Amino acid sequence: MKSSSPASRKKAPSASASKTTTRPASKSATNAGGKKAAKTAAKAPAKTPVKAASNAVIQAPSSPTKPTRKKVPTTPAGRPRVNLALQGGGSHGAFTWGVIDRLLDEDGLDFAALSGTSAGALNGAVLLSGYVEGFKDGNESAARKQAQRALHDFWRDVSQHGPLFSPLTIQSNGLLKNQFNYDQFPAYQWLNLFMRSFSPYEFNPLNLNPLKDVLNRHVDVDALHTGCKHCGIPLFVTATSVHTGQARVFTAEELTLDALMASACLPFVFQAVEIDGEPYWDGGYTGNPALYPLIYNTDLSDIMLVRINPLRRDDNPTRSIDIIDRLSEITFNASLISEMRAISFVKKLLKDEKLDPGRYKNLHMHMVADDPGMLPYNASSKFNTDWAFLQELHHLGHRAASHWLSTHRDDVGRHSTFDIDATFLAPGHKA
Repeated sequence: MKSSSPASRKKAPSASASKTTTRPASKSATNAGGKKAAKTAAKAPAKTPVKAASNAVIQAPSSPTKPTRKKVPTTPAGRPRVNLALQGGGSHGAFTWGVIDRLLDEDGLDFAALSGTSAGALNGAVLLSGYVEGFKDGNESAARKQAQRALHDFWRDVSQHGPLFSPLTIQSNGLLKNQFNYDQFPAYQWLNLFMRSFSPYEFNPLNLNPLKDVLNRHVDVDALHTGCKHCGIPLFVTATSVHTGQARVFTAEELTLDALMASACLPFVFQAVEIDGEPYWDGGYTGNPALYPLIYNTDLSDIMLVRINPLRRDDNPTRSIDIIDRLSEITFNASLISEMRAISFVKKLLKDEKLDPGRYKNLHMHMVADDPGMLPYNASSKFNTDWAFLQELHHLGHRAASHWLSTHRDDVGRHSTFDIDATFLAPGHKA
């Protein structure tokens, strides 16, 4: 099993050039107002920074260091490889757990690289920790099984410490789906108002965060550093710089528990996480998840997105709390839509033979999602860590991955399995 501009870039250099180096600072070049910026991003040379358009949506102050690949596990014949991009979304990350759990089965997929944000970054870190532990003897099958156990134990631990993450809880035996939502309780609305009236620096001056203790028990930081070296699977974690508002991608030796905490730091809930003197907030604001590390730092052209945030809701929010929640969903999807727009534009240029296919990647995009299954759960349920709810989300993710494998597994390496324009670009707003 082997992941700044969101646009498809030049093909990765040869293996002789894969030695670990610090890449120059690069900036995203998505320009929703016209084709020029996206085309500029696509033409960026492989060893020079990508120039950013003046109104770029995502800008990375520094590109992640490209890890050196050494020992790579043997891939069973016929098992396709993809780069895995994992969205964040609080406890809804248990849906991603279900997807990964199914993909790790023997008839699943191999992973070339992982890129995650917030809960997606935590899933990626736990997955890689378990995989490296199981791969100590070079047994790839044992590594996959250990990764599955590690993810189960992590989410079980999260559920057992649920009251630490939220003072609300639901005993869910026999409850309807929408009763997993917290906004049915007046206490949630009061808590939400309280957290927007007082900052975490005021109501949590000691900066207590139970998530760090959970991560300490389930994430092996050394495994994150050596995941690429020993197993051929680099991890890229995105956080948002409070000072610049730009994405920062952590990888290899940069990965720490603080980097994971920064990627999952909601500014109304936790104090900003400082790394090397710079504060960071949740990476969902600038890359949910960031796709460009997978484009720039791997040879593979297949990217699988595990999407948990709905792109569309047909109801019109009227309560202030619902308006805020929908705005949050739109904000956390904006960076992904921008990257998809640029990828779509470059794919069209390649199709029209306006770009050299020998120099630019024609990405094969894949996606696992279940909007009908996830829509009953609104933003308030992202704080719900009851085990019954996490199991329900895991079931939805496992089922969605099984369906994708049964219909599209053989398409990996050949072509995309969803229409970017139809899925991410609304009519009248296409690239």
